Amino acid sequence: MTKKTSALIGAASGLLNGLFGSGGGVIAVPMLEKSGEEPKKAHAESLAVILPLSLASAAVYLLRNGDILKAEDMWIIPAGLAGAALGSLFMKRISVGILKKIFGVLLIISGARILFL
Repeated sequence: MTKKTSALIGAASGLLNGLFGSGGGVIAVPMLEKSGEEPKKAHAESLAVILPLSLASAAVYLLRNGDILKAEDMWIIPAGLAGAALGSLFMKRISVGILKKIFGVLLIISGARILFL
């Protein structure tokens, strides 16, 4: 992958992450696959990229708007970490075809929710 392609993927992922509070992976995974990465590696790289993007987005939001999480919301973090670890373990065992189908279904559901809810 060229530096230009890598920078484009990063910029697009960061833009979506900053705009929507998430979603950088929605653009990063397909773009990484189109640049030649195998699907599972594209998912793993996307996860590695999203952490710093999310931290940067959260920092900007915090600086501009004040607090982010209330005390009762703090359970999201450990539960999310546990879910991420479990998902990573499952990804190793799921075939690429099934992984792509799950990702596609999640994109369709997300899109439908945005359009109709």
